[in-house]
Amino acid sequence: MVVGQLPAETVKEFSVDLPRRKAIGWFFIGLGFLSISFGLFMLLLLLFDVFSRGLPYLTWDFLTSFDSRFPQRAGILAALAGTVYMMGFTIIAALPLGVAAAIYLEEYAGDSWFARLVEINISNLASVPSIIYGLLGLQLFVRAMGLNRSVLAGALTMALVILPIIIVASREALRAVPPSIRDASLALGATKWQTIRHHVLPYALSGIMTGNILAAARAIGESAPLIAIGALTFVPFTPNSPLDLFTVLPIQIFNWTSRPQEAFHDVAAAGIIVLLTVLLVLNSLAIFLRWRFRTQF
Repeated sequence: MVVGQLPAETVKEFSVDLPRRKAIGWFFIGLGFLSISFGLFMLLLLLFDVFSRGLPYLTWDFLTSFDSRFPQRAGILAALAGTVYMMGFTIIAALPLGVAAAIYLEEYAGDSWFARLVEINISNLASVPSIIYGLLGLQLFVRAMGLNRSVLAGALTMALVILPIIIVASREALRAVPPSIRDASLALGATKWQTIRHHVLPYALSGIMTGNILAAARAIGESAPLIAIGALTFVPFTPNSPLDLFTVLPIQIFNWTSRPQEAFHDVAAAGIIVLLTVLLVLNSLAIFLRWRFRTQF
């Protein structure tokens, strides 16, 4: 529309006023820069404190020893083994169920009221505080199923925590596959399941694996659900079966930070470095898988 055809009041209301608009733009750019700088500064300050206190304790003996009443002898082997053991069972329980649910909702359920109801509930479950899952796991797995405070009870509880995340991430990966690939496969006589198995899933594999690894990384850093089910804080052994007692890295770190001796706080800093290393490795693996199996349509 030509400006000269607008009423005078409208032209005055929407006048350019370029200096004012530029000033507002620079104000918000500066505000954003200050916010990012403040966040990075606090993160670097926190990392400096953790590394300066934890590195002197981060020795081979620390990685291969069990916890102790003496900070110089305290190790993280039981928590590290418990974390690996629990996460293995968590992925075994959550990955097939989450991917299967995503395939059903994305490929078979269609735009029905049932699919919309399930989708809304899954999205809401993804934002539920993890302590709620811990209380559910305490009642269902520890008490009703009689699994006690075992690795299996902890793994099933953590599977509940990450299951909505896996479903949402897998659905997004399946949705990213172009419909033309499905149409071409069906036009050549393949069944719906053959189309999903041989065409849709291979193309969506990188997105599914990335979502699952990031969900597992979140589960490794969670401590509230495991504290709720009563996971132990002092375990001087490694679990040998799914029904053994266990502890994990976040709980072990929480135990050390709650002790009054200052030296145990430095040991906790060493444990945080180990936990950060595990999370960094998992995130790097997710980036590698996304790059290695990415598909250009």
